[in-house]
Amino acid sequence: MEKRGIRTERGDINREIEVSNQKLRQLKARLVKLQTWLDEETKNTEPPTLADIITNILERREQNGERSRYGTINNLKAAANILNFLTSNKIYDMAGLSEKLDAMTDKQYKIREELKPIDRRLKTLDEHIKHGGNYKAYRPKKAQYEKLYAQYEAVKKAGGFGAERRAQKALDAANEYRETHRMEITLYEAAERYLKDVLQKHFDPKKNPPISKWTVERGKLTADKKRLDAEYSKLWHETANLEKIKRSVDDILREETGTPQRTRKHEHEH
Repeated sequence: MEKRGIRTERGDINREIEVSNQKLRQLKARLVKLQTWLDEETKNTEPPTLADIITNILERREQNGERSRYGTINNLKAAANILNFLTSNKIYDMAGLSEKLDAMTDKQYKIREELKPIDRRLKTLDEHIKHGGNYKAYRPKKAQYEKLYAQYEAVKKAGGFGAERRAQKALDAANEYRETHRMEITLYEAAERYLKDVLQKHFDPKKNPPISKWTVERGKLTADKKRLDAEYSKLWHETANLEKIKRSVDDILREETGTPQRTRKHEHEH
């Protein structure tokens, strides 16, 4: 159906998982860049405290004749947001920032590892539910075809006057029914093979597959995935704040030392 341009729930799930995986890869790359920068900055003999950096940002607007980029309302607001982030996370110096970054990296790894089995199981459950639904929905079609074919075999076996004609008529009826409902019967047969393989000795052709059980499990896993997505979103914003702090540190050091801004490859990557 997807190949024909028709969106399906299964296709949407797969696209969601791919987007999540891509975002996690991007987040990991950003955290690695931040860790590289932090390692370089902590090599300074007298690195400024983060409080000093934020204070400098806020005080520059009061310096006469200076048109620092921190003089605009938006940048002052950004600086205040950074200060709030540092305060709420009890980060006072580069060492504290390093600890926070380590914790964020650990969290990113934990989210990734938790999502792996959830995503795999969601794909499996989607397959279970899809085939279970097809088995339940189209079993009557297969049963009706088998009934018509059984009638053909009964007429053929009975013999007698006109048996061949009646048998051919019964066979034509069975074949016509199968052709009319080819898609439904094909889906049923595929579902039957799938469920036999999955359920094995628990497969009972007289009973419907445990679709409700699978649906409940899928709902719980979907809730877990949403929780992890929320944690990921929070982590993403924390990473953005740390990236702002990085830029602030670089700018303050450049302005105070009068040296050109350092150009590192990872500073130009996003």
